[in-house]
Amino acid sequence: MNTNKSEQKNESKNGILRMAIVCLSVILQALFIISLFTWLSGIARWIEAGTSIIALFFVLMIYSKDSISAIKTPWILLIMVFPVVGMVLYLLVIFNPSVKKMKRKYERIDGEIMPYMTENPSDAAALAEACPEAAAISRYLTGCSGYPVRRGTDAVYFSDAKEAFDAQIEAMAKAESFIFLEYHAIENKESWSRVRDVLTDRCAAGVDVRVIYDDMGSIGFVNTDFAEEMELLGIKCRIFNPFHLGRSLFLNNRDHRKITVIDGVIGFTGGYNIANEYFNIDSPYGRWKDTGICLFGDAVNSLTVTFFEMWKAIDGAEEDIGRFLPPPARTSVAGGFFQPYADSPLDSEHVGEEVYINLVNSAREYCWFMTPYLIITDEMEHALRLAAKRGVDVRIITPGIPDKKLIFKVTCSFYTHLVKDGVRIFQWTPGFCHAKMCIVDGCMATCGTINLDYRSLYHHFENNVFMVCTPVIDEIKKDFLSTMEESDEVTGEYREGKNRFLSFGQMFLRLFAELL
Repeated sequence: MNTNKSEQKNESKNGILRMAIVCLSVILQALFIISLFTWLSGIARWIEAGTSIIALFFVLMIYSKDSISAIKTPWILLIMVFPVVGMVLYLLVIFNPSVKKMKRKYERIDGEIMPYMTENPSDAAALAEACPEAAAISRYLTGCSGYPVRRGTDAVYFSDAKEAFDAQIEAMAKAESFIFLEYHAIENKESWSRVRDVLTDRCAAGVDVRVIYDDMGSIGFVNTDFAEEMELLGIKCRIFNPFHLGRSLFLNNRDHRKITVIDGVIGFTGGYNIANEYFNIDSPYGRWKDTGICLFGDAVNSLTVTFFEMWKAIDGAEEDIGRFLPPPARTSVAGGFFQPYADSPLDSEHVGEEVYINLVNSAREYCWFMTPYLIITDEMEHALRLAAKRGVDVRIITPGIPDKKLIFKVTCSFYTHLVKDGVRIFQWTPGFCHAKMCIVDGCMATCGTINLDYRSLYHHFENNVFMVCTPVIDEIKKDFLSTMEESDEVTGEYREGKNRFLSFGQMFLRLFAELL
């Protein structure tokens, strides 16, 4: 009994001791936290001052960069409001190893393939005589993108993507040497089934068939085994920048090009991908409006070189592409000049936007655009407004039914300032106008993949065709006029109506327009 009482006393003493130790620990912890906060509060102003100085350095560094203000402004605002987060994000973007690696790869590839794009001085001289304004744009393209102008080329313009697609299928079925396809989006449904059947048949006949598609652009359209399925059919299939959750740091730059090359003598490009909605098999946004162009002759080599820039970047195998580039041999029937060109987000030259600005600045009578999105830089907006002030008839056709409502709100936010200076805005009422077109004074035009938005002009791999003094331009003008007849002109509504004021949401979104 005495033993039990002794044990109970000892346990009681130990419990009291443990309790005392715990209480002392809590007191010490509290004192430590109080001391820490007291110390931090004493140096908080120095931390704040240091952060502000570093943030100011970042802001000045960004402001001094050789870049457009619309790209610099969101970073400056973010760093000013949230200095630490903004600076960390900026460093992660600027020092992205994936982008740097891709830049080095494309520089090496372009060094290998662009020497094939030799200029014919007689073609350039003939263009300078025919249209000096166009010759100036052509010299810019040759000097800054490496793609030459060609005369020995004819073309067919398609005002409807379904007609272009049917012609493309027919031409591929006659291929004897090779078929190359590069598309932002491929949907494994009825439209692709038609292509697949033709490609499979041509593979069996010994034709070299290759396909590139953008993984992000085709998400939801194809399954992860699509490329393997094509390989089993004999079709060489490559995926641009496959999506990997947590590892796809290069996602902001996508392959938005649309190219088909057949035997090096026939080439197709335009705004359409190979998916049902582009040919109105499916109609999620009303009627779909898209355009395309088919080239015959010497200018097709430029499309082949553009394809191989992406193919070599993905595949990596050494290959002599000269065997796919037939020597100039064609005499144009209709006449005119064609200059296919490509744009890359990995260099400092924004070819797509510079060509558009040059076209606007060259206009004397009219300058018309079709674009699914209108999210432009101050420089592009200034060129359009200045042209209108000069008395040039500037018109822009956008969709009546948008595919992305948020992007459409931002698109509409650009109407207000444009119409104030005389730019006319038309919305195509039957549905979604996805065409990417420009025509100037009936003598110059472009057709291809480049939208009037930041994605196309700054972030994506793109391709276009510059055309001068060719009968195809008359067909393009007719298509513009017929499209405007099906459109509602909203110029007055945004000049004088309630829509002349931007909403708070539109003003906020405009700050980050280059990210949309």
